[in-house]
Amino acid sequence: MEKGKTAAFFDFDRTLLSADSAALGLRYLWDMGFLSPAFIAKALALNALFKRHLISETSIVSRLMTFYRGKPLAPFEDGVCEFYFDQLKPRLAPGILERLARHREQGHVTVLISGSMRYMLRAVVKDLGIDHLVCSTLETGPDGLLTGRTTDGLCIAENKARLARTLAAREGIALSRSHAYGNHQSDIPLLSLVGHPVAVEPTAPLRRAARKRGWPILGFDGKPMARL
Repeated sequence: MEKGKTAAFFDFDRTLLSADSAALGLRYLWDMGFLSPAFIAKALALNALFKRHLISETSIVSRLMTFYRGKPLAPFEDGVCEFYFDQLKPRLAPGILERLARHREQGHVTVLISGSMRYMLRAVVKDLGIDHLVCSTLETGPDGLLTGRTTDGLCIAENKARLARTLAAREGIALSRSHAYGNHQSDIPLLSLVGHPVAVEPTAPLRRAARKRGWPILGFDGKPMARL
């Protein structure tokens, strides 16, 4: 048995959160006056391709991140706590939230691991008492403005698993004893990393992978879903 701490890694969108924070975030940015109608049209077109699995999560996020280029970070951080309590917290998945609480009661290290941006997720971690946040962090250039890139790559797919391994090595986490929850096929590298993977309301490709590998499949209510 591998020695070390037991951790529970939770993806955010459509896992701990029963909705898509990207869509809600776009509405937040629109309300703040940051987005143009042309950018919204571009985002909707890319999202339609993503839902049909015709474009990867990494590709869509990379294309949309160019929006941040040349802008300061501070205006985006203004009002983000209110956004969390108004738009995100009411949409937290009750059954997965209960799983989070159960892991905490067992003394497990809790980790929110997501491709979303750090400035959007800090309020989540603080409110829910999660131990660690592993996510995408916007890069700031020498001029103090955002570059439209991230500091350590997008926290998606294989890079999400790499960042989880880095955290595990730093914190003395035994991955073979740990748990992970995800909803998308891009989460397979992370789920494959731990001894106790769980698919939550999975996409069709992840459902097939979970069924093939014998991984539990849960709904947002925390109850097992039929293996269709």
